[in-house]
Formats: sequence, structure tokens, C-alpha cells
Amino acid sequence: MIRTVIVEDKPVIQEYLRDMLLADGRFSVEAILRDAFASEELCRGGGIDLVLMDVQTLHNHSGLASGQRIRAMGKKTKVVAVTSLVDPDVLAQAKMGAADSLWYKDHGSEELIDVIERTLNGERVFPGSAPSIELNEMFSGDITPRQMSVLRCFVKGMTYDEIASELKLSKIGVRKILEGLIAKGGFANKYELLIAVVENKLVVTTLMDQEPED
Repeated sequence: MIRTVIVEDKPVIQEYLRDMLLADGRFSVEAILRDAFASEELCRGGGIDLVLMDVQTLHNHSGLASGQRIRAMGKKTKVVAVTSLVDPDVLAQAKMGAADSLWYKDHGSEELIDVIERTLNGERVFPGSAPSIELNEMFSGDITPRQMSVLRCFVKGMTYDEIASELKLSKIGVRKILEGLIAKGGFANKYELLIAVVENKLVVTTLMDQEPED
């Protein structure tokens, strides 16, 4: 049996993943956890073959951070990140070592069980790019890396001056980039743009890599 841990904070997705694995017949579900950090101790002994890892788990604990630490244990546990977050940084971090593969819950074109099988056979399975989603009158795939960097800082609550300093741009340059996105997307103002970006999970800044120190 392929000993599996499911990390997912939503009960309906927990049930879907559990039922899919048990119906296959090759998997045993050793645990279903809501918090990514809790999965690390289970994997430490080396008895877990597969972790289906949600990226944003209970308390905003990062499944990517946990996946990175699990893979660094060298116990041959495979980590398949499962997410609805379309933030390009999520895919980039997964590819850089936080997961063996990644599957999008709402946008995946492949069946999850196929991704799992290929991963267990030693393949790393990643989409070529994050899904392009509709943001009012534009698509996220049309946003350039520079524009994404400005958006990410804006979502963090940084001022124009702070963004300019962080990205080595002029304050006017920052304003032009945001105004260009507002116009392209048909938004009334920068706050409508901000809401659309956050609600559609295009920029995620709340993931915690570790527990805060007391």
C-alpha cells in the first residue's frame, strides 16, 4: 500500500481526496490534517510515501514551507502540492524544491490521480505556467513580471515611495504601472484592482513559513 497523508483544511476537499485514493485501492490514508506543519513530524520517521499538500492551510501555514522541509529529510516521501492559488510565486516555489509536483484544484487540465502516479514513478509534474484568470476586462496572463512585482508590493500595503525603493523604480513609474493596470482591467480605481487581485488569489502574501516566535 502507498501510505498517504492528506493535508487540507476544507472538509469537502478532504473527503474528495480521501474517497479518490481509497477507491483506487492502492493507497492507505494514514492521516488527514488541516495544518501543514503537523505533517512534518509524521514524515520524519520515513514511513509515509506520499503527502497531498494544500498550499494554504490552517492558520495560513504554508504547505510549500512544509513540503520543502519534508523533502529535505531525504526519506523519499513524495510531496504533491494541491492548490487553488494562481499566484505565479506559488508555482515558482514549488518548482524550486517545495514539492515534487503541483496540481491546480480549480484549473488543472490533468487528473490528479495521473499526476500522483507519475510523481510516484519519479517524474516531476508541473504546469508550464500559472493559470491565466479573468480580472474584469483583462487576463492575469497578460500581466508582466514587473507589473506583478508592483502588484505584490501594493497588496502588502506598501506606499508608492516604498514600492519605488523596493523595486528600484521612480514613484512616477510605480503610479504609471498601477494606472495602466487599472485602465487595462477596466477598474474604477486602484482599490477595485486590489480587491480583484486578492479575491482571485492572484497575489498571496499571508502564507507563514514557520510559527512566530514567542
